[in-house]
Amino acid sequence: MVMPQPTERLRFREMHESDLENMAALLGDPEVMRYYPSPKTRQDAEGWIAWNRSNYAQHGFGLWIIETRTGDFVGDCGLTWQEVNGVLGLEVGYHVRSDLQGQGYATEAAAACRDFAGQQTDAGVLVAIIHPKNRASERVAEKIGMHRVADDHSGAIPARSVLSMSL
Repeated sequence: MVMPQPTERLRFREMHESDLENMAALLGDPEVMRYYPSPKTRQDAEGWIAWNRSNYAQHGFGLWIIETRTGDFVGDCGLTWQEVNGVLGLEVGYHVRSDLQGQGYATEAAAACRDFAGQQTDAGVLVAIIHPKNRASERVAEKIGMHRVADDHSGAIPARSVLSMSL
């Protein structure tokens, strides 16, 4: 499988069932999931992994595990097709362990995924769907070249900010 190139500090790899402990801790962390309806359960994390495995098979990409060059788990980051105001859009998404937030890992990983999307997909546009109060995540999207373009009203959260950029 083709995936984003390693960055200065991070590398990418496919998500596997063996990642359940790390993913359950990440997606179950109330700080990481602050802007989601609720933290995810262990069973939800199993579903998350299965969903990404399905995305790899169907699209050739999904959310990948991001880890340091020495193999320490950082979080996940990648590309998924998401509905935005009734239209499918290629989204860059990211989650970083709460104890590692604020160190630039999300920006570094998201930039690598942006570059991958431009080189390996024909999407033409990349979006990020972000809770309107999640300013830190919005800053990540802005740092990789995205700009706020709309509000999305189709998700579980009543209104989400949509940032976008041409690839």
